[in-house]
Amino acid sequence: MTLHLFNTLTGQMDDLVPADGKALRMYACGPTVYDYGHIGNFRTFLQIDILRRTLKLLGVPVQHVMNITDVDDKIIRNATAAGIPIGQYTERFEKAFLEDLDSLRIQRPEQLARATEHIPRMVELIQKLAENGAAYQAEDGSWYFRLASFPEYGKLSKKDLSGMEDGARVDVDEYEKDSARDFALWKAAKPGETSWDTAIGRGRPGWHIECSAMAMEYLGDSFDLHAGGEDLMFPHHENEIAQSESVTHKPFARHWMHVRFLLVDGRKMSKSEGNFYTLRDLLLKGYKASAIRLALVSVPYRHQLNFTFDGLTEATNAIERLRTFHQRLVAGTFADGESDSLQAAAKKARAEYGSALSNDLNTAEARAPIFDLVRTANTALDQGLLLAGDRVAILAVLASFDSVFDVIEDRDAEPTRRALAWAEESGRLDDVAPELLAAQSLTDEAIDALVAERTLAKKQRNFGRADQIRNELAEKGVVIEDSKDGVRWKRK
Repeated sequence: MTLHLFNTLTGQMDDLVPADGKALRMYACGPTVYDYGHIGNFRTFLQIDILRRTLKLLGVPVQHVMNITDVDDKIIRNATAAGIPIGQYTERFEKAFLEDLDSLRIQRPEQLARATEHIPRMVELIQKLAENGAAYQAEDGSWYFRLASFPEYGKLSKKDLSGMEDGARVDVDEYEKDSARDFALWKAAKPGETSWDTAIGRGRPGWHIECSAMAMEYLGDSFDLHAGGEDLMFPHHENEIAQSESVTHKPFARHWMHVRFLLVDGRKMSKSEGNFYTLRDLLLKGYKASAIRLALVSVPYRHQLNFTFDGLTEATNAIERLRTFHQRLVAGTFADGESDSLQAAAKKARAEYGSALSNDLNTAEARAPIFDLVRTANTALDQGLLLAGDRVAILAVLASFDSVFDVIEDRDAEPTRRALAWAEESGRLDDVAPELLAAQSLTDEAIDALVAERTLAKKQRNFGRADQIRNELAEKGVVIEDSKDGVRWKRK
């Protein structure tokens, strides 16, 4: 089976396969580490995680490179205000970003590339652009890309820039340049700013040159896929194409994937709207990292996701259904044999799941057959009709599902503990949901002891004490579930 993925460059569905027949070489724009990542950022990183996991499910090896932008205007401004070097400033936020990736179970790329570690490669690229007449140096020492030298500019975003006059769009930088449309490759040093002494002068790189230099450093002049959020399509990705192809005269990336924005409660997320959330904000409200993961990938990447707390609750419930069902299969005892109907249901679910993912990563359609199988198998379990062979087949389907969605195994305690430790260090304990604080005060061993005491109380027909324990645990965010397979507990 081959992955058919929409290609922004061609405007159509194209097969995504390695050009060299080996590993698929992909570059994904990473974070600018000047602050904590918000859920809009992580929707993009999660959808790229779904992509790489789907490729692996289909047997396609991946060579994935992601940049860390650890020098830019905001970083320099914030570090200067804090009175610390930019490396010390960004270290904190890079560490937080990587922790958040782990919390959301986003697989690390094969190569993390920090901008500040690739300055010589950027300088070399700018020198080649200058040799080709595509770059020039302004009077103040800054270097710019001459947009007029690249007639294909706009081919990715499909923007017609032929009528754009000088002055129609002015860059955010304040340096002198020949045309208002030209963009900065290298910014001359200002007093007190972080800068590097190089063959093209003292200064620091522009944002766009970073990604071109690092992508080609690890993936070659031309590679298979470039991915990122839709906000990067213009001008960032257009600029990457222009500066890269002006040097190599080869297609920079054959395939481009762009993830849509998300809305929060139907509005653009912003601090002024009061609907701006980092991952840590949601964890401190008591939501599980796995539920946040599922909610953010519940809508396919090319569709706009409206993030709501109702949707987050729905994702929480969906995961609990999967985990409860999975536990029934793992812990249950089944007679030998297999059922034709259940074997067929498992085969159908697996085929439909794989087909949905292969069709432009349709995560919504991929979920549906799995939950259909859960309903069918739960009914068979209740009736005692599910056999050992059926368990093997269904567990294999769940394993395939979880190799991409990764929500069934309960690994939510560590992200929550990390978020609470961060809240304490940051003086944000007032933002923590009271029930979350109460739940964390109970160790697993203490909960096990209370559950055992409750079980004994029920055997002794001391139902008052049993109910008291249940209520005490519920107040601290711990739910007890009684079933024919025994007693289970879970943290909310």
